[in-house]
Amino acid sequence: MLKIGLTGGIGSGKSTVAKVFQTLGIPIYYADKAAKEIMNTNEALKQQIIHHFGEDIYENKVLNRILLAQKVFNNPSQLNLLNSLVHPPTIQAAEDWFAQQTAPYCIKEAALIFESGSQQNLDFVIGVYTPTALRLQRVMQRDKTTKEEVQQRMDMQIDETIKMRLCDFVVTNNEQELLIPQVMALHEKFIH
Repeated sequence: MLKIGLTGGIGSGKSTVAKVFQTLGIPIYYADKAAKEIMNTNEALKQQIIHHFGEDIYENKVLNRILLAQKVFNNPSQLNLLNSLVHPPTIQAAEDWFAQQTAPYCIKEAALIFESGSQQNLDFVIGVYTPTALRLQRVMQRDKTTKEEVQQRMDMQIDETIKMRLCDFVVTNNEQELLIPQVMALHEKFIH
C-alpha cells in the first residue's frame, strides 16, 4: 500500500482535494483534526502542554485553542515548542492508522508535512498550489479574519514555492483549472 501525503499552505484547498480522493473510496487521515483530538486525549502530551503553556490552557479538561493560539502564533519559538510536542504523537497516530488500511493507497492530509519531518514516512507527497491572493481571500472569508492575521499565519509556514518544489506531484487549485481531472490522473497513477 502506498502512503501519500497531501499538503499545501493555509487556504490552498487541501481539504477539498482530500474530499475528491475520498469520494473515490480512498481513506484519508486528517492530521490537523487528529492533532486537535490528541491534544485533548493524550495525557502525557496534555501534561507537557500544561507544563510549558500554563494550567489555564485547559478548561474543564478541554484545550483552550484560542488561548493557545494567542500564546504561539506571534512567537515563533513558542510555536516551534508546541509543534515539537504535538508532532511526534500525531505522526505515530498516522502510522498506526496507515497500518490498519487495506486500500491500494491512503492519504495523510496535513499542512505541516515537511515542517514536521513526516515526509520521511511517505512514498509520495502531493502539493496543492493556490496563488497567495486567492488563499488570503479564502481564509479571510472562512475564518472571518483580517488580511494581516492571515498573512501572519502564512508567514509561519514554509514558503509556498519551496513547499511545492519539495512535492512529488502538484495539483493547481486556482479556480481556473479543473480539480477533478487532476485528482483522477493521480488516482490512476497510484492504483496501477
